[in-house]
Amino acid sequence: MKRIFFLSIFCLCFTASYSQKVEVIISHYLFPQFTEGTVLMKDGKRNTIPLNFNSLTEEMVFKGSSKVLAIAKGEIELVDTVYIKQRKFVVLDNKFVELLYKQGCELYAEHKCSVVAPGKPGPFGTTSQTSSTTTISSLYAGGSIYSLSLPEGYTTRPYIYYWIKKNGELTKFVNIRQLQKFYQDKKDLYKAWDKEHEVKFNDQESIANLVKYLETN
Repeated sequence: MKRIFFLSIFCLCFTASYSQKVEVIISHYLFPQFTEGTVLMKDGKRNTIPLNFNSLTEEMVFKGSSKVLAIAKGEIELVDTVYIKQRKFVVLDNKFVELLYKQGCELYAEHKCSVVAPGKPGPFGTTSQTSSTTTISSLYAGGSIYSLSLPEGYTTRPYIYYWIKKNGELTKFVNIRQLQKFYQDKKDLYKAWDKEHEVKFNDQESIANLVKYLETN
């Protein structure tokens, strides 16, 4: 995929027909279609462009002319906040994460996605799957990794890691047990909330509501 500096996107012309175009729902993108979003720069400038987030490459991407382009690594540090459908994305460790909650602590969702290629025929009617690394490499080579749909037969598995920033320290959570341990001083509150609401780790709204409850009680 060709990359360009993000600041050069202001030279691109977007046709009026874009808003009338219906796009295919794709599983390796966070949103089902590119949506008009706002990029707030650290210098205060705001730019409105069609945006989406590629969970497979973990890049914030935008649509320019007929190509899908990623905000270049060297330009990410110039971005303050990206707004898409009333959701906020900020830069954490040189990558975009979603800001879910901010009061007493900051809760972020790191959106990720794994992909599996179609199984190859094996003996006795069995199939074997191509590894994730090989699959991603082949998708890069074919340009499919930035297409609006993956080749037929591919499957994806979106998942989330969480980060909490509290008292100036960042902590990463890859499962619910780690989150429980983080709030071990509020064990009873956690159990009471989970009994009533059934916390689901891959449901970011569920996690955000839990963190909000624990932080404010």
